Amino acid sequence: MAESEECCSTQVINGDGSFNDEGIDHFVKEIKLAECGLSYAVVSIMGPQSSGKSTLLNHLFHTNFREMDAFMGRSQTTKGIWIAKCAGLEPCTLVMDLEGTDGRERGEDDTAFEKQSALFALAVSDIVLINMWCHDIGREQAANKPLLKTVFQVMMRLFSPRKTTLMFVIRDKTRTPLEHLEPVLREDIQKIWDSVPKPEAHMETSLSEFFNVEVVALSSYEGKEELFKEQVANLRQRFFHSIAPGGIAGDRRGAVPASGFSFSAQHIWKVIKENKDLDLPAHKVMVATVRCEEFASEKYTSFTSNENWHSLEEAVKSGPVAGFGKKLNSILYTSLSEYDAEATYFDEGVRSVKRKHLEEKLLQLVQPAYQSMLGHLRIETLEKFKEAFDKALKGDEGFSVAACKCIKTYMASFDAGYADAAVKLANWDSSKIRDKLRRDINDHIASVRAAKLSELTSSYEAKLNEALSGPVEALLDGANKETWPLIRKLLQRETESILSGLSTALSGFDMDEQTQKKTLTSLENHARGVVEGKAKEEAGRVLIRMKDRFSTLFNHDSESMPRVWTGKEDIRSITKTAHSAALKLLSVMAAIRLDDNVDNIENTLCSALLDTKGIASVTKWGSTTSDPLASSTWDKVPPNKILITPVQCKILWRQYRAETEYCVTQAISAQEANKRSNNWLPPPWAIVALIILGFNEFLTLLRNPLYVGIIFVGYLMLKALWVQLDISGEFSHGVLPGIISLSTKFIPTIMSLLKKLAEEGQAAANNNPQSTNGSASKSLPNTTSPLLTASSTVTSSANGTKEE
Repeated sequence: MAESEECCSTQVINGDGSFNDEGIDHFVKEIKLAECGLSYAVVSIMGPQSSGKSTLLNHLFHTNFREMDAFMGRSQTTKGIWIAKCAGLEPCTLVMDLEGTDGRERGEDDTAFEKQSALFALAVSDIVLINMWCHDIGREQAANKPLLKTVFQVMMRLFSPRKTTLMFVIRDKTRTPLEHLEPVLREDIQKIWDSVPKPEAHMETSLSEFFNVEVVALSSYEGKEELFKEQVANLRQRFFHSIAPGGIAGDRRGAVPASGFSFSAQHIWKVIKENKDLDLPAHKVMVATVRCEEFASEKYTSFTSNENWHSLEEAVKSGPVAGFGKKLNSILYTSLSEYDAEATYFDEGVRSVKRKHLEEKLLQLVQPAYQSMLGHLRIETLEKFKEAFDKALKGDEGFSVAACKCIKTYMASFDAGYADAAVKLANWDSSKIRDKLRRDINDHIASVRAAKLSELTSSYEAKLNEALSGPVEALLDGANKETWPLIRKLLQRETESILSGLSTALSGFDMDEQTQKKTLTSLENHARGVVEGKAKEEAGRVLIRMKDRFSTLFNHDSESMPRVWTGKEDIRSITKTAHSAALKLLSVMAAIRLDDNVDNIENTLCSALLDTKGIASVTKWGSTTSDPLASSTWDKVPPNKILITPVQCKILWRQYRAETEYCVTQAISAQEANKRSNNWLPPPWAIVALIILGFNEFLTLLRNPLYVGIIFVGYLMLKALWVQLDISGEFSHGVLPGIISLSTKFIPTIMSLLKKLAEEGQAAANNNPQSTNGSASKSLPNTTSPLLTASSTVTSSANGTKEE
């Protein structure tokens, strides 16, 4: 029989017992059976060969199964099992036309296929029509009893069968009323049931627990065709809404969803062919397992190819995505909803398990994107925190207040972002990401805290450096007995002031008392370090300081005026005073005295270096056994406070004495030269001798005034030369240097004087024109006047040059 497109029928099992899987799949797709869910019913018909089964189905369900042609003889028409969709019935009803039993065509194999097809019909059908002739009722060996035995035996093989409706259709009803036929038929059915061997579990089970038994009677199709059609039409009405409560269909607890019908039928037939016992509940679970796995696989594949998911996955690789959780949840719920819609009619346990597996696979697929989202969220939150925290620190808020406020704000921001990105199906723990963010924030705060504290302490250290370095250096430069007490006071005053400011600044960092104390102690130690460092620095220049101290005291008087070595100064006393001051400076610089401890460094240095007798004895004998400076430590001074050891002091003093002796020698030489320059007049006896011996010459000069004028002019000339040549100054450096210097200056000085005289004479002649015949008494003043003027001019010029 060829497949008809009008009735959408196909052969399920061919005459050889092979399942037509391709045909049934095409049939299911053609009638869109998968869309029906559980809203469909399966009706099958079994009965003796040529009993009019196909005819009944065609009239009852408007199908077009092949019918027997009575004029061609009575023979097998339907081979195997055919299926068709009923037209005009709700819900969707599938009808299976089984090959007739007791046919001569199969021969000895008839019984085997008969049982197999009966078992198949019972397994897949909600309603089984048993077609039988009216005249066979009540007969012991009629064809209906082997059929019924087959049905009941099959049912015994079902461990947990569902309740099926058995509708006995009595064909070619006679005049005997149905009320009389039905009791006889039921009695025969009960006898058959009782006679069938049963498993121990069903020994006491009644027929009603396995079957709903219905009995209908139809007139002869050939003899009373119109009445037959009318009765069939009435019977057809019973198949409307057959699966509704109270409908003709039996117990549908084992019904397979429409989408799994093809696979279920195929598997049932395979089990039957392998001669296995059929466990319908287990079969139901198996069908649900296979189909739900197929649905889950389809949804997983569909999800992986979903454009929205791919877009979201790509977007989250480059940064956080707003509404990530909402978008992902929507895609996930869509896939799962589609799965639920397709698997809703299958076994609940299997459906739930497979749904859970699908969820796990989908969540495993999306978890990397979710983790990436949280990673971006953590990094973004951390960067925003850093920016806000730095901005807050620039304001007036304290460090701890700003840190707490920013932590609270941005941890809440992360929590909000996490909630926005949450996948509702998953129970993923974000505590690790959150803890990592908190650790990163704490590390940043600790880093900034350390930097701020370092910056703060550095600024206060710089203030200490500025406050201490200059004053300490000045105090050490003018070293005396009060130097270290003044340094201690300065250190205490500045340290207390700086520590007070730092303590106030540290209050904003919410530091514990121990840490704050440690920081303040560190700054206090730094202050001492500044003083000690400056002291060590000055100790390295102590020799220069000592020489400066000596030079200052030796070359300047008590009024700080430069000394002029006139010969009246006590150089020995001045030298001793300067040495004493230099030694005082050395004793001050020898050790750090920031603690109020007493030492004898100054006395030791004085007794060892200023005591000339002790020095002479040590020098004479070359022994250091009694030398107090033959040591590397000072008595009562800790080694870490020593700046200059006793041995170093001794070496420095030697260098100092060697470098200052020249100044003393120069002073002595200058004093002696001054004395020589101030003693140019002859002795008094020589003066008396000159007066006595030159008395006559003196009288001669008095008698002749011209000589006095000539001598006076000569005196002026010599005076001018003396001043101009600075003879006393030249000879102050020695006789030979003075002679050499005067020899180079004598001729130019004479020429300069003559030039001056000529210029003065010319000027006088121009200002006083007189006759050359004037008296001699008048010409003498005119002659001497230019000379006097020139002499005074040269003298003044020389004096001015000397003063400059």
